[in-house]
Amino acid sequence: MKNPLSRYVFAYPLILSVLISAMGVDIWAQSRPQKPDTNTGSGKKNTRPTPPTEEELKKLEEERKLREEEKNAIIDDTIEKVETNVVAVDAVVVNKKTGQIISGLNKANFAIFENGVKQNISSFATPDAPITVTLVVEYSKWTEVLGSAAGGRFDPGTFEVIRPVAQFMTGFIKPPNDYASVIAYDLRPTPITDFTNDPARIRATIDLLLRNRPAFRENAMFDALKLALVGGRADSVVLENSKEEKSDYAGMVAVRSKRKAIILVASGIDTFSKIGYDEARRIIQEAGVPIYIISTGNLFFKMYENRLGATDDISGGPGRLTFLMAQNIMNTLARESGGRHFPMTFEGEVPGYLQSINALMRSQYSLTYDLAEKKAPGTRSKIEVKVDVDGDGVYDDKVYQVQHRPYYVTPGGGKPEKDKKKN
Repeated sequence: MKNPLSRYVFAYPLILSVLISAMGVDIWAQSRPQKPDTNTGSGKKNTRPTPPTEEELKKLEEERKLREEEKNAIIDDTIEKVETNVVAVDAVVVNKKTGQIISGLNKANFAIFENGVKQNISSFATPDAPITVTLVVEYSKWTEVLGSAAGGRFDPGTFEVIRPVAQFMTGFIKPPNDYASVIAYDLRPTPITDFTNDPARIRATIDLLLRNRPAFRENAMFDALKLALVGGRADSVVLENSKEEKSDYAGMVAVRSKRKAIILVASGIDTFSKIGYDEARRIIQEAGVPIYIISTGNLFFKMYENRLGATDDISGGPGRLTFLMAQNIMNTLARESGGRHFPMTFEGEVPGYLQSINALMRSQYSLTYDLAEKKAPGTRSKIEVKVDVDGDGVYDDKVYQVQHRPYYVTPGGGKPEKDKKKN
């Protein structure tokens, strides 16, 4: 049986024509293939199948769900279910003048304030603690088009990203306690590997991407981030070779590692998501997982800004406003998650950005505090983390910057309060 990714994402490539003109980029659109018939019958040989009863069907469905839950369960002492009565805050301390990341701090060096009120830090993890990471990578025709054009050659632009990511992700995991998963997306997000602490498995994931070519030009970035954070029903994990076409994928909020993060490598252009920017932003605010972003579309924009029209051209090629909007979205999502945004400006930057991201993630202090009172869904509370590096009892705000998410939003409230006021 074909796996989902080979059926939907890695279809046999068609000829790609890249035309850079005063109006932007034209590429040939491709129609979506029809799903093959997955009805295989009873599986028994030389016997006439007997229609199951309603009770038997119900029992089979319960067993199937149980198998899926067992398959997707993560059994590890460092990963446990999320508690809803605590607020987790990941923080990185940086010297404002030199950019040096400060390590070696302990719980006593930090203070957390919610809406100006100091909170009791109930748990604390140092940068030595294990980390769980999800890589979300754009794998669409736009990746090839923008990358090839910006690089001035027709070597697939995807390779500019996938090759350094392969080297990075293979060496990133430190068994047995570090975990990573990979989601690739074009018109839909596809989990390629579930959380694993096996570097060889991550390598197999990247090799799969390198051996194939993107099939579609549409991007569902917001849907991919939603899946990475809160999970949901999706294509079965490709490397599992599951007989099931769909399965439940556990997102980052379903597990609680002492430290966790998401790495997003994408153009920032979304054309096909079921959810919009506001919904994606709300989910990110509620999740509280740092997102480190490398925006690849900025390289193309910097090189061809003067040749692009103000708006998208008739073929769907992005205009200046689309690229500017994408950069603004990336900045916002990184800042509000407590992560950082790295916009590409020239070729060969990805390896350096990945090393910077690695340093930031490996320097995350994880702090939690208990909610003092129950809050209505959608309530936004301002969070401020202060640090006293030298331990003299005075916060070192003038010398050090603490990178963290700026506020906590109580889950289940729909649109963020700020957006509600605008509407």
